[in-house]
Amino acid sequence: MAVTDLADGLKRVEAPLSDSDVRALRAGDRVRLFGRVFGARDAAHKRMVEMLDAGEALPVDLAGQIVYYVGPTPARPGAVIGAAGPTTAGRMDRYTPRLLELGMKAAIGKGGRSEALRPEFVSHTACYFAALGGGGALASRCVREARVVAFEDLGPEAIFELILDEFPAWVVNDCYGADHYATVAEPWRRDDRLPEDLRHGEPSPSSELGGG
Repeated sequence: MAVTDLADGLKRVEAPLSDSDVRALRAGDRVRLFGRVFGARDAAHKRMVEMLDAGEALPVDLAGQIVYYVGPTPARPGAVIGAAGPTTAGRMDRYTPRLLELGMKAAIGKGGRSEALRPEFVSHTACYFAALGGGGALASRCVREARVVAFEDLGPEAIFELILDEFPAWVVNDCYGADHYATVAEPWRRDDRLPEDLRHGEPSPSSELGGG
């Protein structure tokens, strides 16, 4: 099984993921990610969807895989990778349904996802992990191997194969329709001194726009 419980209460996650693996993850779970993921951000996603629209096969098989929204900086001599922090996930919202159709099981990024994506995660039994924004140098310490596997001409926005080791993240969207960011702030939004659109029971601007 690719999802197991750790002694410290966190969950160990390693792709490839099956439907049953994804069902073991709930919004709010803290996880450590291990093994192979694909790194791809805006330009790579755009090109992949253009290829699908043209009836072309993708250069990587996404079935059961995790995609990390990252465009790493060049590595210093002797280093595996440069800064490798997550980019804003909301910018990938428009492309995500197409990749979920191909069997992608999870994505890692920064910030929240649009409400419109929640049923997509449900119908495709998939989930979304958030990683710490602004910690690119720290994230790079969890990358053991890195190589370009497609779209080399895109430079840092190429598709990378990354081998992770104890990469910290948490589940924001699970396959049951829950959104951790949509519920965790509710106890702090009851103050009637807040603007009306931030009060309890009203959607926040970040949830409407995808956050990040």
